[in-house]
Amino acid sequence: MHTFFRTMRHRTAIVLAALVALTLASLVFSGMTGSIALPLADIPAALNEIAHGGSATLAATLLELRLGRALTAFVTGAALSLAGVMMQALLRNPLADPYVLGISAGASVGALAALLFMGALWMVDAAAFAGAVAVSMTLYLFARGDLRGGGAAEGGSSVLLLTGAVLSSACMATVTLMLSIAPESRLRSMVFWMIGDLSGVPLRLAPWLVLAAALLFALRSARALNVMALHAEAAATLGIRVGALRKGLFFCSGLLTASAVTSAGSIAFVGLIVPHALRFACGPDHRLLVPAAALAGGTFLVLTDTLARTVLAPQQLPVGVLTALIGAPVFLYQLHRLRRA
Repeated sequence: MHTFFRTMRHRTAIVLAALVALTLASLVFSGMTGSIALPLADIPAALNEIAHGGSATLAATLLELRLGRALTAFVTGAALSLAGVMMQALLRNPLADPYVLGISAGASVGALAALLFMGALWMVDAAAFAGAVAVSMTLYLFARGDLRGGGAAEGGSSVLLLTGAVLSSACMATVTLMLSIAPESRLRSMVFWMIGDLSGVPLRLAPWLVLAAALLFALRSARALNVMALHAEAAATLGIRVGALRKGLFFCSGLLTASAVTSAGSIAFVGLIVPHALRFACGPDHRLLVPAAALAGGTFLVLTDTLARTVLAPQQLPVGVLTALIGAPVFLYQLHRLRRA
């Protein structure tokens, strides 16, 4: 038994070390790649210049712009992927998605309303976050009894899903109404926000704080998540505070989704395909799945955004288009493998 756990810890360390190395490589690749290529040999000098508060050279200027965007892509992808793990644990469904409860749709209503009335950038962010929080609170009011009850809560999952579907439909109808009455001068920015776009998004501290807090909660709850996944009906009798755990998963996944959507718009499939692919590759143990999902989700979005801004350079594509084009066939393949298994 001791040898088994030692082997598992060794495997976990190897997988996480490989993902950290892949993350660093993706950030370096993103800094090098663009309409103007930046040689690898120039990266250290440019980083040193940026660290000392300067960007006088072209290499430092390019690297500062690209690295800021890549870091924003990483924290957004990590938040969506971690929210996917939490949502799948909450609903006990490996095919659940961070957007399944309509939180993204609520953020879209807030952001597009601010864009429609020509609000400043901070007003768009604030309105998007407020819309996401409003939907989350509405969901909680309808399902708080099931979340607090602490059982395996198949019924609670059904209430959450049905309420989320209704709220999402109402929000998307509102979005369609706003798009139909919006003047053409604002329509392009509204559509780009809905698709998901990282161009011009500043690097902020708040998404990193949200990600760190949610990651800490998920890591502390990893053993309990394993027990709840394997023995949902008997989890309470095994010492798991199921009600508190379910509420924590709900609020953390909602906050992560709100943070990601506020930063970059609606970017689909990251929170669905990354956790599901990691379950195939690494197994269902949340002690490995939680940090691996954050690293892999962030890396995936960094690489996808790099492709989005370079494939038709100097024209840039919305990253949400590429995640959907990549995610749809990958998800179908994963679903096919799941059916065969």
